[in-house]
Amino acid sequence: MLRGREREQAEIEALVARARAGASESLIVRGEPGIGKSALLDHAARSAQGVRLLRATGIETEAELPFAALHLLLRPALDRIGKLPAPQARALEGAFGLATAPEDRFLIGLAALSLLTEVAEDGPLLCLVDDAQWMDRSSAEALLFVARRLYSEGIALLFAARDEFDAPGVRELRLDGLDRRAADEVLGDHAPTLGAAVRQRVLAASGGNPLALIELPRLPEAEGPLPLPRRIQEAYEARIAVLPLDTQTMMLVAALDDAGDLDVVVRAAGELGVGAAALGPAERAGFLSTAGGRLAFGHPLMRTAAAQRAVYDERLAVHRALAGALDDEQDADRRIWHLAAAATGRDESLAAALERAAGRARERQGHAAAAAALERAARLTPGLPERARRLALAAEAAADAGALSHAQVLADQARRLVDDPLTRARLAGLRGRIAFDRGAVHDAHRILVDGADSIAALDRKGAALLLLDAVRNAWYLSDPEAVAESAARLTALPLAPEDGLDGFVRAAGAMADFLAGDLDRALPPFRDLVAVGAAIPTGMAALRISVCSLAGISGDFDNGLSIAQSVVEECRAEGMIGLLPLGQAVQAIHQLYLGRFRDAVTTATEGRSLATDIGQSHRVAHFESVLAMVSAVQGREEDCRELAERTLAHLAAHPVATIAGWAEWALGLLDLGQGRFEAALERFEAAARGPLRHQIMPIYFAPDQVEAAARLGLADRAAQPLTRFEFWAAAARHPWAEAVLHRCRALLAPDDEAERHWELAVRAHNEANQPFQRARTDLLYGEWLRRARRKNESRVRLRSALEVFERAEARPWAERARTELRAAGVTVTPGAPDLAALLSPQELQVVRLAATGVTNREIAAQLLISPKTVSHHLYRAFPKLGVVTRTELARLRDL
Repeated sequence: MLRGREREQAEIEALVARARAGASESLIVRGEPGIGKSALLDHAARSAQGVRLLRATGIETEAELPFAALHLLLRPALDRIGKLPAPQARALEGAFGLATAPEDRFLIGLAALSLLTEVAEDGPLLCLVDDAQWMDRSSAEALLFVARRLYSEGIALLFAARDEFDAPGVRELRLDGLDRRAADEVLGDHAPTLGAAVRQRVLAASGGNPLALIELPRLPEAEGPLPLPRRIQEAYEARIAVLPLDTQTMMLVAALDDAGDLDVVVRAAGELGVGAAALGPAERAGFLSTAGGRLAFGHPLMRTAAAQRAVYDERLAVHRALAGALDDEQDADRRIWHLAAAATGRDESLAAALERAAGRARERQGHAAAAAALERAARLTPGLPERARRLALAAEAAADAGALSHAQVLADQARRLVDDPLTRARLAGLRGRIAFDRGAVHDAHRILVDGADSIAALDRKGAALLLLDAVRNAWYLSDPEAVAESAARLTALPLAPEDGLDGFVRAAGAMADFLAGDLDRALPPFRDLVAVGAAIPTGMAALRISVCSLAGISGDFDNGLSIAQSVVEECRAEGMIGLLPLGQAVQAIHQLYLGRFRDAVTTATEGRSLATDIGQSHRVAHFESVLAMVSAVQGREEDCRELAERTLAHLAAHPVATIAGWAEWALGLLDLGQGRFEAALERFEAAARGPLRHQIMPIYFAPDQVEAAARLGLADRAAQPLTRFEFWAAAARHPWAEAVLHRCRALLAPDDEAERHWELAVRAHNEANQPFQRARTDLLYGEWLRRARRKNESRVRLRSALEVFERAEARPWAERARTELRAAGVTVTPGAPDLAALLSPQELQVVRLAATGVTNREIAAQLLISPKTVSHHLYRAFPKLGVVTRTELARLRDL
């Protein structure tokens, strides 16, 4: 019976009931050791009658074994792996060492979601994960990926964890100490004969912690305060000390084992002269259980107590015995870790074995485990060059695992030990990457340049790749001098055609020309690279993304979007989930440029969710700036300000000028659409004077700046942005740019010249693929025609503009068009509702894919959700669209 936890029990029972009803949910029961987390998970298991149960426990000594906890949880369901999409099946098999691993560890999370969904097809499913703070990092990433994507599969996922388990986006149930009445009842249950004075002391010292209430009465009064977990551990140590010596040894073997394998523990104890009968006293005292051939401690603090009370030589002997009890082939990694724990000095053969274990971990995408193995291998390595090399590999693995601070420490240690220029250059690439990911973009640039200098004479292509990264970093900083310096160093390298970098080297030089304002020299190399971008083969997605970025700078949005879509498709097909958010970011930007706002929202919404899950904070800011732009267009002021201000707050600590530009543009566009022309003009002017002044953003928002100035009758303040856009448009040579340029000139021209510019703008729009820009021209031209008393002509322009604005849900612009139409004598009625506008972003994605005839399982694999979530979205979308059967969706492919 659980005392004082009625509210928490009811909440967990409700979660299980919702799973029975087909809903899904995840929850973390969080609190200090002994507070009752495991007891609540046990209660969840008891209350789940008729619900399938999967259960796992994080084990502190298994934290270096990749996917150990995930394997323990999914082991009863592994017979269903064959039902998963092939890339996911391979990913999961690779994670568990059954096949070659995939390229991206986050695909394993999707595979775990699909497998759990497959199990839930037979009925509701409850997954319990105890001591989640001790799960290996790979398992934690996969299960949190699952937790944030549960929707309507009939799955309840319940974690129990201490505060150090970081799980953003998952709901928490925090356990505090029991109230006085419940604590008194627990004490009465377990120590009914306790004297009144001792009873009061225990109640006060326990803080309502149930385990403390049980254990503290057995412990002599401490001299001075101790942290509660330590006091409980002391109570366990005191109880262990009175057990037979053989039992104490058996408990130490069990504590240092990392898998709870009863046979292995008994064999290892036998090597130390201890028989299986020694387990009996530990079982009877409640320390150990041996059900089902698995050995488990009653509480993690019992394991800690058994291990920490032993002396150094006792632990060494146990690790050697455990290594001897493990099979060389089946348990090679566990065996080598025990041998490493038993080592007392440098040992090259042991270090080499650990490096091989790290290689196997990396093949299974267990980067954290690989980092730990390589770091331990380095400590055991006698020679300095080899030690430095292994530390460098450990740093790379730690960075791949997302442990950037530790990766930095390891890289610095390696750098101090190594003299070899190629190794130092490799470390420079890693240190630059770490610095950039941590927001230290200036530091990253200098590290990369110095690293390239050190190997320029030894490895020209390696140096070139470092300098290309340096150019990119400097571009993000909006630092013309740094871009020019890096590009000049790159151009000076004696690269050969077979290096395959000629186009990128020219583009790097062009980036320096762009920031220097020489657009005639800058844009042709960009265009040349974009022209061949689609031909860059699959497997080189990162290079194609770079080409997309150049397409965005040169204004070639159609080709940029086409290349971006191919990258996203490749990432989905190949399971490259780590690269997918970057592909989606450039895709969303090009959709935004082309006025495909609904598509941009759909892409950015999915991308933001994925980037959040995998810790790509810059990408999250990127997507939120896109969503801020769409909110500005659609007049959703509160959303726009919240998104833009959150983006700018993130970038204040981690400056990336290109992303900040979108947020600033969004706020200016919001003011322009709402008729706050002075505020819009001031914001655009301030942005164009600041760090953004060298970037593409001030060129692209120049027409908005011109319009704001023209609305205020301030032609002098329109001159500078007009010139800025004129220079770029002349070099870019795109019809849409020519059209927008003529629109700007028309706004500023006297009436006898304006009409020529309006007509030239309309003619150029006919050759472009930018309906929203065309509508804005039609609106302004229609206003001009109405003021010229040419109402019939104005109505044509204004109706055309209104139709586009309504379809785009651009409410401020639509309202201006309606106002002008009324002034032109037209009775305006609301347009027919746009079916796509009735759907949520994910419903729209699902419907579009379903309309092509693909199955729910195929849709789920593409969108990183479960098939049941696909079914749920279709169920909600059908009545909105007025369809009854899936075949009717075929006519809605153009949504």
